[in-house]
Amino acid sequence: MNRRDFIKTMTLATGAVSFGVPSLLRGQNLNSRLNIAMIGAGGIASMAYGSCYGENIVALCDIDARRLLQHARSFPALQLEKAAQFADFRVMLDRMDKQIDGVCINTPDHTHFAATLASMQAGKHVCTQKPLTHNIWQARTLRLAARKYPVVTNMANQGHTFAGIRQMKECLEAGILGQVSEIYCGDSTNPNWQGPYFRRPKALPFPPEPVPKGVDWDLWAGPVPDSSYSNYLHPLSWRTYYKYGGGLIADLFCHVADGAVWGLDLYEPTVIECVDRRMGNLPEVCPDSSLIRWDFPARGNQVPCKLYWIDGTLNGGQRIKVPPEWNWQSKDADGRVSRIEPPNIGSFFFGDKSTASLDIRSDNFKLCDMQKHRQLKATGFPAQKYPRIKGGPHSEWIAAIKKGAACGSRFEYSARLTEVALLGVLAQHYGGRIEWDAAHMKITNRPELNEYLTEPTRSGWEYGKDLWT
Repeated sequence: MNRRDFIKTMTLATGAVSFGVPSLLRGQNLNSRLNIAMIGAGGIASMAYGSCYGENIVALCDIDARRLLQHARSFPALQLEKAAQFADFRVMLDRMDKQIDGVCINTPDHTHFAATLASMQAGKHVCTQKPLTHNIWQARTLRLAARKYPVVTNMANQGHTFAGIRQMKECLEAGILGQVSEIYCGDSTNPNWQGPYFRRPKALPFPPEPVPKGVDWDLWAGPVPDSSYSNYLHPLSWRTYYKYGGGLIADLFCHVADGAVWGLDLYEPTVIECVDRRMGNLPEVCPDSSLIRWDFPARGNQVPCKLYWIDGTLNGGQRIKVPPEWNWQSKDADGRVSRIEPPNIGSFFFGDKSTASLDIRSDNFKLCDMQKHRQLKATGFPAQKYPRIKGGPHSEWIAAIKKGAACGSRFEYSARLTEVALLGVLAQHYGGRIEWDAAHMKITNRPELNEYLTEPTRSGWEYGKDLWT
């Protein structure tokens, strides 16, 4: 029995959810350098590299050999050219088992789960880009994995380490906004069909194209069956297609709605409805615009709450609802007063005492009434209950490994945030109303949609089924 087979046969450690880190990780030397590997070495990996100064980058893995050293000149101190290079993360984990402490996963959404769980099974700490997974079953499975494997986990949604989201939660708990019954959030500016991240073809399937030299397309496809190469997919615009991404909701919900989900405990909606969407002629491509609503029941002493996601205003969709008391202004050098327009990407909280906003990454907390905000600032914000973090999610993750601590967006939280996002993706993709039984992970009013809570997986890419036994 090899190492991976042995790990897969270990029994699942059930019981109460722990928000800490197993004792065997505590007391590590804070001055020791970690050996870190990258799965996905180009593109968004630059976010991880920027937090790794002082650590050792020992391995780079990318299906595109042209991108392995894409960021080498930007981070010369990391000496990326000295790291071992791989195309297949499974080979990397096998060959460099004892040389790797932690892994950063910087791949497209459809391979997040396999790369993350394989790393956890190998005993490696993991920091994975958002959204954590590509389907709801995968999100639930990573929660189980986080309880079983004694590793430090984090999802790289930057805003969860920022001061604004923590100040918002402290204000919510202090009753500054009163009871919040509605939140409107989203991105009015996207999807932008003229930009690099969203590209809509004239027809599907994609026309045949030769695979560029240096690209291992079989590894890029990973668990997804029947994937042919297209420049519409690699390197950037894969998120346009439900087969590999989840449109704008999968791209930004874990940033924009982080403050709402964490601040108000919005984890288990009972209804998710696609109220409006403007679709093109390709159902497997994300729409021009959409309006999605999640209905959450009362939670403890909090009243029922509706969360709205709005996107594609520039494509003819609705605008994000802004509280009427928004009155922020600025003065120029000559004393002329002008209105500060509300953000077109972010979230607005409607409370029965006050309204507030957060920006694209759930930061920059503001009461929508400028005078009320200034008065609150003058009298003093609530005491800091949630510690402020230095650096972003990768810095937090590295510090947590060394201290034997837990990260704010650890999988027990971020998997739940991702699940809420992916329920919205389901409603957007298939339209209409979804009635959700969170306890049993089941859609009750449209049972034909339950098959989409997970996905067909190619042979050799199955992970996580053993965690449910």
